[in-house]
Amino acid sequence: VQLQASGGGLVQAGGSLRLSCAASGSSFSSYVMAWFRQAPGKEREFVGAVRWSDTTYYADSVKGRFTISRDNAKNTVYLQMNSLKPEDTAIYYCAGSRRIILSTIRLSSGYDYWGLGTLVTVSS
Repeated sequence: VQLQASGGGLVQAGGSLRLSCAASGSSFSSYVMAWFRQAPGKEREFVGAVRWSDTTYYADSVKGRFTISRDNAKNTVYLQMNSLKPEDTAIYYCAGSRRIILSTIRLSSGYDYWGLGTLVTVSS
């Protein structure tokens, strides 16, 4: 599976962006898909994930502001980001896994496939 993230850009605080991650290959619907982010000088951190059943998981820092969703017919996962804050500035990566278990869904080590990332910059 190859993943291609897009939709990043520069936005003012309080604004919105929608990121997309298009996946190639088959069996996309069976993958757990996730978004991670990495700010300059910081470790990569979990943002959100969506299972094949559409069950979603979020980091506390984005809960209520970000929404992850998937369209299996288009092999695409989305991250709708609202009420953006300067601390949301980071490179955002999409990731996928067919083998991940629930207890590790927030860990980057559980994902086998990664996109190259898209930069989100939130100005104050």
